[in-house]
Amino acid sequence: MINLRLPDARTRKGRAIVPINRGLMAALQTAREAAVTEHVVEYGGTRVASIRKGFEGAVTRAGFADVTLHTIRHSAAVEMVSSGIPIEQVAQYLGHSNPSITFSTYGRFAPEHLQKAADVLDFVKLKAAR
Repeated sequence: MINLRLPDARTRKGRAIVPINRGLMAALQTAREAAVTEHVVEYGGTRVASIRKGFEGAVTRAGFADVTLHTIRHSAAVEMVSSGIPIEQVAQYLGHSNPSITFSTYGRFAPEHLQKAADVLDFVKLKAAR
């Protein structure tokens, strides 16, 4: 589990406590084994003070434009919804207090989104039924 809640949070935004997958667990275990300090995420023998700055540096070095941590969060949410994960679970994973916020942003990526409306307009099916 990863606790994304900040103990000294100065924002009203919700932060989730979420499970991690096997790939991330393996990467964190490898990082822990290689760590020279007590911190899993470290650089130059000290703890990383800002994940955001490190991420932004990596994005710049990779030559990407307009990629932010929010971009990664959005991509993760789209992947979950388009893979059929229920909106309520995606909302909880993202830390949204109200699933309607999640639906209004990501609902269009659900595979079944508007399918019933499209089926009503299936004129071939309607013609065959007559």
